[in-house]
Amino acid sequence: MAEKGLFFQNIIALIWDFDRTLSPHYMQKPLFKAYDVDEELFWTEVNALPAYYARAGIEVNSDTCYLGHLLSYVRHGRFPDLTNARLRGLGRTIEFFPGIPGLFDRLAAILDTPEFRIGDLRIELEQYVVSTGLVEMIRGSRIADRLSGIYASAFIEEPAAPGTDLNRTPPSGPISQIAGFLDNTTKTRALFEINKGVNKHTGISVNDAIPESERRVPFRNMIYIADGPSDIPCFSVVKKHGGLTYAVHAAESNEQFAQVVRLHETGRVHMYGSADYRIGSATDMWLQLQLRKIATRIIEERGKAFESQVGRGPVHLAEETKETQP
Repeated sequence: MAEKGLFFQNIIALIWDFDRTLSPHYMQKPLFKAYDVDEELFWTEVNALPAYYARAGIEVNSDTCYLGHLLSYVRHGRFPDLTNARLRGLGRTIEFFPGIPGLFDRLAAILDTPEFRIGDLRIELEQYVVSTGLVEMIRGSRIADRLSGIYASAFIEEPAAPGTDLNRTPPSGPISQIAGFLDNTTKTRALFEINKGVNKHTGISVNDAIPESERRVPFRNMIYIADGPSDIPCFSVVKKHGGLTYAVHAAESNEQFAQVVRLHETGRVHMYGSADYRIGSATDMWLQLQLRKIATRIIEERGKAFESQVGRGPVHLAEETKETQP
């Protein structure tokens, strides 16, 4: 580890997918319940949209076309008065797998010990969600205050009309436009933003050329946790660059279990386990073990770098003693 550089590289990042990883359901489930909308029908319609629009020669993104369909439900009165604030409020009712959010606190506590400090430098943990879901619902959820960043899809409420005074705060109202989105491929951009420090330092772009040895969070300091084949682009990027990957499955699902086993057999992930994050579960123990191993490696490398930069001064040598002849 270089003694001098842009960053100390003392950050470990745990990067989480959300749906079916942290929560057993799609995060939008509370939205459908609140407005008494048929959730199964909504997703059936979404799955049919690519073929529907293709008849007009329009290609839509199958990962994100649900966002536009959700706005159609707003326009047609199925989700009346759905604002970003309302989405945040609904986020508070998202269900999580057992052990969440407690796991977040236990993992952070591991590094809050003298073992993982060297001089004034301490190893720090940052946890992120990178999801194709809704940023406002994640911001409203019970894990939001444990996160260092959220990458997800967002909505505009009232778009700026021509001639709008752009120095004032936009007015509020029902969501009406997509502000930005992530799909299963562009999620990898979020990984590089975390890697380079774009999310924490202005003046750095994700397209800037920064040597890996100078980046804020090297990939080998990352663990990416997700649930399925849709996460293969992120699994591949993290694993290729030296990070760790872990796939989870619902404990009672044979289908999901078979899916993560295939990910492991094809080399996509280092390990897999049940989405049970309670103390003593296999997933809990694996994450704790790997976190400690990464932190220990950082401390050891930091110590070696320190020693290599210090020119030791002369010391007094012990006086030689002559052997006594018998």
